[in-house]
Amino acid sequence: MRDEVLRTLVETRVHRPGAIAEAAAARVRPASLLGEHGRLMMIAADHPARGALRAGNRAMAMGDRADLLDRLVLALSRPGVNGVLGTPDVLEDLLLLGALDGKVVVGSMNRGGLAGTVFEIDDRFTAYDAAGIAASGFEGGKMLTRIDAEDPATVLTLEACARAVTDLAGHGLMAMVEPFLSHRVDGRVRNELTADAMTRAMTVAAGLGATSSHTWLKVPIVEEMERAMAATTLPALILGGEVSADPDAAFADWSKALALPTVQGLVIGRSLLYPADDDVAAAVDTAVGLL
Repeated sequence: MRDEVLRTLVETRVHRPGAIAEAAAARVRPASLLGEHGRLMMIAADHPARGALRAGNRAMAMGDRADLLDRLVLALSRPGVNGVLGTPDVLEDLLLLGALDGKVVVGSMNRGGLAGTVFEIDDRFTAYDAAGIAASGFEGGKMLTRIDAEDPATVLTLEACARAVTDLAGHGLMAMVEPFLSHRVDGRVRNELTADAMTRAMTVAAGLGATSSHTWLKVPIVEEMERAMAATTLPALILGGEVSADPDAAFADWSKALALPTVQGLVIGRSLLYPADDDVAAAVDTAVGLL
């Protein structure tokens, strides 16, 4: 990011904080959750708020905010990209940069389960709430929902997510739920990426809240994806996860998943923002081509 652009962002935040609300009110909203290709192609950038800054072999990749914004603006400018997922700090920078016109904007809600902490499963809502998302004129809210059978904090997260699903639906907004069965290995939380685990996680997630009318699921690629996705009629989006050592294999997996009837698009973050060759445009264009 050019120094003058970064300086303008900081000066705006210091001297005209109201400019953020003005930019949100002036934003051109999308006509649909789906792009011209009939799918939702979304870039995810809510990892830093959980202290998860790694991308591939770069431990602090997402720790440079100007660089992250450069990559996001480039990704959002590519044809076929019609959405973005982020926390208030990231989305408000993008608003001030004028990068969100016509895009589906989803606010990330529960970032309290910081990566690597003893309280990681107690994933509290520390970012957006439904009222804030509605006031900003955004299209939905996303929540991470990890289920650990041995951690009693799980039920607190489930209850909070259920409340958020209900509140978002009350505003007519998408509730994007990202469910996992999780457990600790050597003190660190690990998600179980099997068809059986995802089936159980998705069935729990689909039942959260007073209505499922606006609920979408955000799910990873697993073996026997067809069997896992047979668990629900809710629309689903495929997440990208960690930067793959074999990007061609990742693209092939995404392409296969997109053929399933419930899968409506992709929500990809680090895999596209920090590809091994650092060619963000090419990575994004390849993903869009799958649609």
